[in-house]
Amino acid sequence: MNVELLSYTQRPKEVIYAAARQCYSKLGAFEIYGQTKKVSSAKLKEFITHLMQRGHESPLEHVNFTFAIEGVSRVCTHQLVRHRIASYSQQSQRYVSMENFGFITPPLIAKNKEAKVKFDAAIKDILKHCDALKKILEEDHKLNREKINEDVRFLLPGACDTKIVVTMNTRELIHFFAERLCLRAQWEIRELAGKMYVHCRKVLPEVFTSVGPKCKLHKLCPEHNESCPLFPK
Repeated sequence: MNVELLSYTQRPKEVIYAAARQCYSKLGAFEIYGQTKKVSSAKLKEFITHLMQRGHESPLEHVNFTFAIEGVSRVCTHQLVRHRIASYSQQSQRYVSMENFGFITPPLIAKNKEAKVKFDAAIKDILKHCDALKKILEEDHKLNREKINEDVRFLLPGACDTKIVVTMNTRELIHFFAERLCLRAQWEIRELAGKMYVHCRKVLPEVFTSVGPKCKLHKLCPEHNESCPLFPK
């Protein structure tokens, strides 16, 4: 799995400051933003910390992060796109040929030799049937590649690796991390969330240092998971 930060809102602390101050000021946000050159980093940090403590999170929505994500499964991205306050651009299985597609092996299966043999055999079998089906359909010269791919992809497994670009605002990322850094989250999206979190914390520690899984935020497990090692009660 590879997660890279493509871009983020420049001067994010200043943007949050201007947006928040706009709610209580006669001045325009552009003028307030210009004044941030005179505001020290310590004052900006203090201001944002105060916003977080008050739960005044709407100004955070004006700061976006865009990630390039590779080497994740379709199982993972099906979960990812359920976070609807976000933008997604995913590699198409219709326009991108999936011959000899890469696939993700779950750790539980990878650690078990017998299970790994079965898993790899199933993937190999799918590849064989995909290839055979494409050859049959290619005999109909009226069908172009996209038409063939859009139906052959019905055989492709959730294990197929994929690439996706994701943009989320800061407030949605806080919610995403609360849900997906939880130890009850599926292993792959939890790993993805962890890698995204590292990038966000480097850019905006004033916000992301204090966020994390739900149990960290509430000091208890809202899912009543007694086996949780962090907050079992």
